Amino acid sequence: MGKLLWVLVAVVLVFGKWVGGFFEFNETEIFYTGAEAYGYFNESKPFNNALMVGLTLIQGARGRGAVCLDGTLPGYHLHRGYGSGANSWLIQLEGGGWCNNIRNCVYRKKTRRGSSRYMEKLVPFIGILSDKPQENPDFFNWNRVKLRYCDGGSFAGDSENKAAQLKFRGQRIWLAAMEDLMSKGMHYANQALLSGCSAGGLASILHCDEFRNMFPRTTRVKCLSDAGLFLDAVDVSGGRTLRNMYSGVVGLQGVRNSLPPICTNHLDPTSCFFPQNIISNVKTPLFILNAAYDSWQIQSSLAPPTADRHGYWSECRKNHAKCSASQIQFLQGFRNQMLRAIRGFSMSRQNGLFINSCFAHCQSERQDTWFADNSPVLRNKAIAIAVGDWYFDRSGVKAIDCPYPCDKTCHNLVFR
Repeated sequence: MGKLLWVLVAVVLVFGKWVGGFFEFNETEIFYTGAEAYGYFNESKPFNNALMVGLTLIQGARGRGAVCLDGTLPGYHLHRGYGSGANSWLIQLEGGGWCNNIRNCVYRKKTRRGSSRYMEKLVPFIGILSDKPQENPDFFNWNRVKLRYCDGGSFAGDSENKAAQLKFRGQRIWLAAMEDLMSKGMHYANQALLSGCSAGGLASILHCDEFRNMFPRTTRVKCLSDAGLFLDAVDVSGGRTLRNMYSGVVGLQGVRNSLPPICTNHLDPTSCFFPQNIISNVKTPLFILNAAYDSWQIQSSLAPPTADRHGYWSECRKNHAKCSASQIQFLQGFRNQMLRAIRGFSMSRQNGLFINSCFAHCQSERQDTWFADNSPVLRNKAIAIAVGDWYFDRSGVKAIDCPYPCDKTCHNLVFR
């Protein structure tokens, strides 16, 4: 009876809007349904009980030019570890899309994605950031950090536009934050995990080896990319919506110097902003967590309104249950492209994979998908257990789901 009651709860957690032709999640309202429209975790409960952690601005950042789009100081939220986790550090890079032209970036600098002036002073630590062992069994007592995202370039740009008063200093923000955290005890870490969601998941790939090199070789260092496997995919009109956007981000924000030379030596910089072209060359152990039918990529890369002039995809884009057989076939092609993209990466024993056949995005940051009674599972393992098993070398994890609609444990996103 208790489970049935959850069906009656309106689970509202991610609200999105279209900005500059791309769907922007602002992580406050989303609607969830399961394969059975059943068994959902009531998100009002973890938010009511969640640890709220304050914002720390990085006071020394301005001196090195490490500022948000509008020139304000960057910041992070830190909750100290204790006991066995006192010298363990988890860095979570916040996501939130990108800005790829002056107009979008000017808009963005007046939001929390471009200015610390608008950032929440307190944020809930749930999912991989939770301080409760029953919600986060392996990392609950670590030093846990959420680095706020205010550059619009996956912490990778280093440029500016004086006319528009825009600072593209993501790479400097990354370095200033790491330096500040090192001074607060991260220097003594005996184990560390760099994670990130969405644009932050891409950043965790881009900065993974750099993060590894900040520590002694005796420190266990690994990286986790959640919903960061953005594919260079063809959209429903035959164009390349995401490639065009990435081209703008890379050019406008001066991202090239942050990209791995092993890639830029033989591919153009835009191609090297796509994880599929760099993951096999990351030397540090890396775990890729991704939904095979990533909701953001369906919304903004595969079937955005700009590629769907007649609205054929308008209902399917918002709710997979309303997709036609041909639309599902198109989305199966996207999943197949994702599996091809990770083929070489998966051959390395040190890497980990959890690719579930869900319509989801950012599964490590939500309690219901990270670790709860009804969490998504693959091979009977919840995401939190799979990541922990991989990180601590308890077992190898290379979990790839069967195609939709076989997985009945998904927490699928539906938009209204």
